Amino acid sequence: MRKFVKKLVMAVTTAERIDKKSGDPQVPEDLVKEVIDGIPVFYKGYRDVLANTKKLDDIMADGLFQAMLKMWLSNLFFNQLGTQYWVFSGEVGSHVSHRNNMAHDIVILDKITLPASSITNKYADVPAKVVLEIDTEVEYGQDLSVETYIHRKTQNTLDFGTEKVIWIFTASRKIMVAAPGQDWITSDWDKTIEVMNGVAFNVAQYLQEQGIVLDGPDSDL
Repeated sequence: MRKFVKKLVMAVTTAERIDKKSGDPQVPEDLVKEVIDGIPVFYKGYRDVLANTKKLDDIMADGLFQAMLKMWLSNLFFNQLGTQYWVFSGEVGSHVSHRNNMAHDIVILDKITLPASSITNKYADVPAKVVLEIDTEVEYGQDLSVETYIHRKTQNTLDFGTEKVIWIFTASRKIMVAAPGQDWITSDWDKTIEVMNGVAFNVAQYLQEQGIVLDGPDSDL
């Protein structure tokens, strides 16, 4: 993962690097998750690492709940979409443009646009059919809001050619679905969300089936 982050930041041009020109302090590349519109996106808590009160692994790892959702959805998509698509999860790198190098939680890619012969250690340079993100533990550079980060990342991903971007926000128990040329819709996570080709998921239903009980919305999980 650290090698991925380092390569991701190295892909940014000199003028877009983390320096005085961007308005952000010098920060080690390992603390940068991705770059959106030429602005670094730091892992939340990176200042604690700089102050030596936390270690890098303390701010990069998923919580159990986020990891469980990622596992469930990845397996669901893999099992139901057949052999026509790749389903990748983790910090999946996507080179959208020279100012945008992103890391996605789950991507669904058509094997026609990404044949096996094109899979390398580099980021994907073709758009995913669907991108799914679970929460966002980041701090956007230049003191920009997390809301700005979400909107820019979503719009840039759609502009790249992705047909649908889905965000799951576990604290508020909301899901946002964005598609090109359509209003972005936010709903409670007890609604069934269609992904593609008849494949859908319902977070609340899955949690009930698994016997997982959470605290109230907007509380720590």
